[in-house]
Amino acid sequence: MASGLMLVVQPLTGLPGEVLELVQFGPAVGVAVVALVRPSQVRGLLTAGGARGPRGAVLLSALAIIAVAVAGSLLLHGSVPVRDPNGLVAPFWVVAVAQFVGACGEEIGWRCFLQPLLRTRFGPLGSSVAVGLLWGCWHLQIFAAAPAYAAGFLAATTAMSVLLGLAWERIGAHRLLVAGGFHTLVNLGMLLFLDEESGAVEPMVLFGVAGVLVALPWVLAALRPARTDRLATT
Repeated sequence: MASGLMLVVQPLTGLPGEVLELVQFGPAVGVAVVALVRPSQVRGLLTAGGARGPRGAVLLSALAIIAVAVAGSLLLHGSVPVRDPNGLVAPFWVVAVAQFVGACGEEIGWRCFLQPLLRTRFGPLGSSVAVGLLWGCWHLQIFAAAPAYAAGFLAATTAMSVLLGLAWERIGAHRLLVAGGFHTLVNLGMLLFLDEESGAVEPMVLFGVAGVLVALPWVLAALRPARTDRLATT
């Protein structure tokens, strides 16, 4: 409901969506509403964390997703539609900061609240897949595009959710900053190097494939200890 309201309000503000989309704060509003009912549970989920882990690797994975998608475009066409940062509707640093704020507005709901909540029932992998699909479907506009476009986007959100969910098993505090940074790097990379906003199918499919490929090592690394434990008990 909050997301729908913000979509209505956005045009009235005159704020360019390229700088910041108010709808990104919908998940944060959802968390705030739940906090009014169950404050201690929300506080526990938002502050939960394990040992210090590979935060830098998470951020590098965001860059890797864009790099793989760009490499795919180069292989197919020999060129990439690079956008000049000076051609944005606002200075690049303003766009980057606003994108980070908006990304944190989303991630406080997806990665900091819903994902750890579902993990208590479905485990790291199951909860990550569920949140990735919900996160993707929340972007309702993708279903107005070609089926392959929507499939590529859902593959990307699910893969990125799995990557972050498995990384959370090894990351302690500052999860919001890491998730927000990851989300921001991906968004900026798409803004500058991919032409998916035009509705073109190929860039979105490349984005989905890139997300799956970059998430795969995280999945294999997570499965390796479990396989080792099983061998040790036989």
